[in-house]
Amino acid sequence: MTASDPGRFRFLATSIAGRAVDVTEARAGEAAHTNGQIIFVSAGGSLTRQRNEALVQSALLGAGSLDQRWIRALRAHPATARRYLALEGRRVLAELAGRYPIAAVLGLDGDASTASAHESLESARGRAAVPDPPEWFGVIRPSRLLAAPAGPGARATDKEVRLEFDPIDLPEADDDGDQEEPRESKILKLFENPLIASRTLTDYFRKLLGGSRTAGDGAAGAEAKVRSVRRADTVGEHARPLPTRIHFTDDGKPGVAMGVGGALHPEWDVHHDRYRPDWCRVIDFPLTAAADISAAAVPRDDVLRRRLSRVGLGPAILRGRPDGDEIDIEALIGLSVDVRSGYSPPEHIYLDRRRLARDLGVLILLDASGSATDADPDGLAVHDHQRQAAATLAATLEELGDRVAVHAFRSHGRHAVHLPAVKTFGGRFDALGRARLNQLRPSGYTRLGAGIRGAGEILKTEAGTPHRLLIVLSDGFPYDNGYEGRYAEADVRKALEELHADGTACLCLSIGTTATADALDRVFGPASHARAATLADLSPRMDELFLAALRRLAAPADRPRRAPQLA
Repeated sequence: MTASDPGRFRFLATSIAGRAVDVTEARAGEAAHTNGQIIFVSAGGSLTRQRNEALVQSALLGAGSLDQRWIRALRAHPATARRYLALEGRRVLAELAGRYPIAAVLGLDGDASTASAHESLESARGRAAVPDPPEWFGVIRPSRLLAAPAGPGARATDKEVRLEFDPIDLPEADDDGDQEEPRESKILKLFENPLIASRTLTDYFRKLLGGSRTAGDGAAGAEAKVRSVRRADTVGEHARPLPTRIHFTDDGKPGVAMGVGGALHPEWDVHHDRYRPDWCRVIDFPLTAAADISAAAVPRDDVLRRRLSRVGLGPAILRGRPDGDEIDIEALIGLSVDVRSGYSPPEHIYLDRRRLARDLGVLILLDASGSATDADPDGLAVHDHQRQAAATLAATLEELGDRVAVHAFRSHGRHAVHLPAVKTFGGRFDALGRARLNQLRPSGYTRLGAGIRGAGEILKTEAGTPHRLLIVLSDGFPYDNGYEGRYAEADVRKALEELHADGTACLCLSIGTTATADALDRVFGPASHARAATLADLSPRMDELFLAALRRLAAPADRPRRAPQLA
């Protein structure tokens, strides 16, 4: 970073705006402005001026002053936009001065005359005199703000920016008051201390108190997790049915030779607005090793790797740095003591917040049904496109240090939904794993809702990470015996809602398919989804797609108007 690079203000702007924004120079002669994702400061300006321009533009973003509901009223009204900027800029900087001392020394004359963005807009539309804004306020460009793409550039809360999600392993129930709230076991909390932790002792107390172990995000290795809860003996009649584990004894069923069973999952009946409990039998089993590994190479995608390296990082705080996001009080006190004692140590008094540790678990669910045999205009089957995408994603995420699993899915009616495991969370995506992926051949049907529920259960119980993401590679055409049209589409959307309620994010990708955007919207609903001819077309924005899917967990879930009922 050079001495005149305005990118040094990116951390300051991101902190103030409450979202990830970049700072760069505008074209020569252009005033400072923002499009909601990038703040453009005046080209060739001094560092002080560029800092002030970044400060006011990020403050406007953080306060919601540039939300579309206000900006639409400024379009094609440059005089009103300038008056609004003068009023709202002073207001947001006055509010910011209490939290950022740098905003308190800008030397603005007079106090803010408005108390909200709405009041500033009304005053800007009026005829009262409004002082011109300082030149370093820049301008508001409504057309650029309204044209900004949705997704990670949209306004985010602090929780979304930090990816601090709180997945809790509890069955989701509709807010009808029929289900007893789970009660935390305060006694079990006493045994969280590793000095007295004993598995035998904690298991005894769980049996005595009626508790059960629940997957959570507590410290690794803790015998009794803080999130251990005591479940109610009964649940409300409107609760989503939990999967029922089964074990096969018939030698003709898949997975018996490996000693693997399956689970019975519910299915959503949109026509009667209720679940069908224990309706679909989902069988997960490992694929046998392929004999030929000669064609098991995976093409390297450097763009994808650079993009995904920014996602799934846990927070770390570095103290006593020569520069950083904020003042390190402890380092500042130590420096003051050293100076008064006659020493002249380096002025390393900043605190830098970075994301260093990977904390993301990803399950890639590959559509291996017969519908994936359709070919693109170049003659390459959709299955081949999506199989290559699964291989590249798995290899890249594993190389970055994430926990990754790869499963295929296909169905032969509701009694046989298969989830063959290409790679488990405990294994490596080596040459044998890649060969197993290459030997997959499309067959059967696409009972997509059951496949998503089965994969979500595997991800929740085996990933072992605080953040979980399911990537569905499918053409988006759910179909099976008695499973099509509106019924199938509603079941897929309900399965994605259940994932969201369990604290698992989902990203649906359609690679090399002819599916239209409307068709994918009907199937995947509000879940994050994208389509492209090849994975390379999505690589430049894959970090945005991952973050958009993860951030949806922080949004409040929509409650149905009428509580669903069990069949």
